[in-house]
Parts: sequence; structure tokens; C-alpha cells
Amino acid sequence: MTARILIVDDIPANVKYLEMRLQAEYFDTLTASSGAEALEIANKGCVDVVLLDVMMPGMDGFETCRRLKENPKTWHVPVIMVTALDQPSDRIRGLESGADDFLTKPVDDIALLARVKNLTRLKILTDEMILRTETTERLGLEKTTNSKFLQDMENGRVLIIGNNGTADKRLKEILSKEQEVDICANPEFMTQALHDIDYDLVLINLDLDNFDGLRLCSQIRSDQKNRHVPIMLIVNPDEQARLLRGLEMGVNDYVTRPLDRMELGLRIRNQVKHKRFYDSLQDKLEERVEMAIIDPLTGLHNRRYLDNHLASLISDSLKRNRTISLMVIDIDFFKLVNDNHGHDIGDEVLVEFAARLRKNTRGLDLACRVGGEEFVIVLPKTDRVKAFRVAERLRQSIGKKPFDISGNGGSLNLTASIGIGTLERVDDTVSLIMKRADVAVYAAKQAGRNKVIAQAA
Repeated sequence: MTARILIVDDIPANVKYLEMRLQAEYFDTLTASSGAEALEIANKGCVDVVLLDVMMPGMDGFETCRRLKENPKTWHVPVIMVTALDQPSDRIRGLESGADDFLTKPVDDIALLARVKNLTRLKILTDEMILRTETTERLGLEKTTNSKFLQDMENGRVLIIGNNGTADKRLKEILSKEQEVDICANPEFMTQALHDIDYDLVLINLDLDNFDGLRLCSQIRSDQKNRHVPIMLIVNPDEQARLLRGLEMGVNDYVTRPLDRMELGLRIRNQVKHKRFYDSLQDKLEERVEMAIIDPLTGLHNRRYLDNHLASLISDSLKRNRTISLMVIDIDFFKLVNDNHGHDIGDEVLVEFAARLRKNTRGLDLACRVGGEEFVIVLPKTDRVKAFRVAERLRQSIGKKPFDISGNGGSLNLTASIGIGTLERVDDTVSLIMKRADVAVYAAKQAGRNKVIAQAA
């Protein structure tokens, strides 16, 4: 794993030491001797993690961190506060300013590399998702990061994996003040527990009786559903070799016995924040994808999805020597609905029309809204004769039952014209099949509307 780390400290000896340790692990490093210089470097967009000293003349680390998190160009860059301050209030102040983690001087080498590697992984995931969003959506995410996620560090769902009943219960009592905590007393049931509930963190006692804690970590990381669930280890001071192996396989964080309650709580809050942050990015990405391919009014797929997916369906049909048909459906005289009753009523009609399309098609069929009152249904494994029967059933479903108008108890009698295009030859293209259906629906309208016509090749 490689990344570019910005080291911010006004003491050259501290900078030199951190540079040496990070470069030995093949990280690239940049340095700054003040908060203002750090902001200038980070603003250029070339930093993956910031190691930020707290006590600096002029702008201190707290203020520098706050400005980094308020800047739309740098809000997603992880910040590790490096401090000689050991008061809980100082650590909380660092988190409130937006810090993602903290290290206490003198800096422990294992802790340094563990925190940097963990946050580098988070930055890589963040960058990957941001690259798949538009700039306007980035701004929306920025607003969420500074406020929402600082509020969401608590009330997470934590699973403790341990088999020391007394110690596990005491640990649950400590964490339950901020988090919702479950205990899995038998590690054999861990997989089932993780599949039943979506956890924000798994806390594993590395020193388990008759179980290998690292094997449990490996199982979590190899499970697709829980691949991104944060894992935190509780380790003994003499378990550094096993701890390093855990960090290499993707463990996110650790705490060493004897446990510092304040540090444990803060680290869990941080991991919950990171998990909520990742989940939010994932949700926004899925929402954006859905918005790109789904018509928001009817819930059917839109023209963009049809254009991208139809070619694949036709190609697959040719490879498997299967036929495929599509229907172009146009609501007759729909303009009069909008003109006489308003666009709100017109929207109600479109929603009901889409519902009738779904009711009269199979699960494997693809129904799309491609224009104002124009729809397309793709019918895989369907020849022209079968497509005609489906279209006729649909035409009757539309024409026989009036469309209710909300508000005044009235109804509208509507009909639809339907044209069918079918895959006829091995050299048929998407545009050719669509043209056949378009010509057919035009012919249905010319013939008096409320008809189905299948256009021959």
C-alpha cells in the first residue's frame, strides 16, 4: 500500500523521525512547518493522510484540522492528530474539530503505521466513490461529513467476540453508555451473528480460549457482506507479532491491555464514524445510479437504461439463437388529458398506466418510459406471434377499465396504440428493431388508434 502523507510539525526533529519511519514503509511524504503551509499543500489535492501536530505557534492543530474539514477540496482527507496532550478533553476537542484519529507522543511505531494504513484504505475507498459522482454531489457530501458524521459517532452497533464471560460483560457495560452492544460468547456463531445484523464494528479479543482470533478476522474479511465492517482487536502487550499479522490482513484498529476506557471509547466512536461515512457514500452512489436509470414518476426504467441494456439483450439472443420482441406503446390523445385536466392528473394517469404495464408483463420483461406518454416493453424469448398476444391483452387492459381521477371522483376512458418489432435476422441491429416498432405504432395511429400492429421485417 502506498500513499502520500503530509507531516505537519514545527519541530524539525519530529518531522525527520516521522519521515524516516514512513519512507521505510514506502510511503511518499510531504512536510509543512505550520498550519497555513499545510492548508496550502493539501489544497493542491495531492495528500492522502495528514499527520498533524497539535501544539504549533500561530494556527494550532485544532484550527488547522477544522479548516481542512471545512474546505470542499480537502474535507475527505483523513487527519491524524499527533499530540503530547493526554487529557480526555483534548482528545475530544480533536475529534470535534474533525480529526479521524490521534497518536500520543512519543509515537509508537506500530501505532503510527497501523493508523496511517487504516486511514489510507479509507481514503482509497472514498476516492474511488467520489470519482463516480458528479461535482455537485461532492458538495452535498461535504456538508454531510462535517456535521452529520460527528453526530453519528455514537449509537453504533458493536459486536464483541470473546469467551471470558465476566470481562466481556464488564466491557459491554462500559461501551453501552454510547453504543448498542451485543456479545458473541461462542466464536463459532460469529458468522451467523454478522449475517443476521448489520454491525458498525466487530471487537475481537485476540487472546481467545481454544480459538484463533486472527482466523476470525480472516473470515470476516473474506465475507462479501462484511468486507468493509471495521475490526478492532484487544491485544496483550506481548502480542505484537500477531497484531502485525492482523493489521496486514485488514484489521482497522487495536487497543492494548490494560484498557484505557477513554481511548477505547474514542477509537470505537471513530470507527463507527468511518463505517457510517462509507455506508453513506455507498447509499449515495446507489441512489445516483438509480436516479440515472429509473424514471422518478412511474418507477419504470428510463430511455438511458433501455439504450444501454437493449443492445446486450439482443446480442445475447443472437448468441443463444433466441428470438426477442419489443413493443412501443403510445397513449392515445394524452395531450388532451393535460390540457383539459392539468398535469397533476396527467401524472396520475401515467403512474396508473405504468402499473398496468407491470401487471400484464413477466418478471423477465423490461418495461421503460422513454418519453412523455411513450413506453417500451422488451420481451425476451418472445416471437412476433406471442408478442402480439401480449400486446393485445395489454391494449384491452388499458381500454376496458377507466382511469380514476383523484379529487372529484371522476374517471377517464383511455386507449393505447401499440407497435411491435421483432428480431428477424442475424444482422438485425437495435435501431432497426426499434424502427420496425416505431413504424408499426405509427401505422396503428393512422389506422384509427387503439390497435396493435406487428411490423414485418
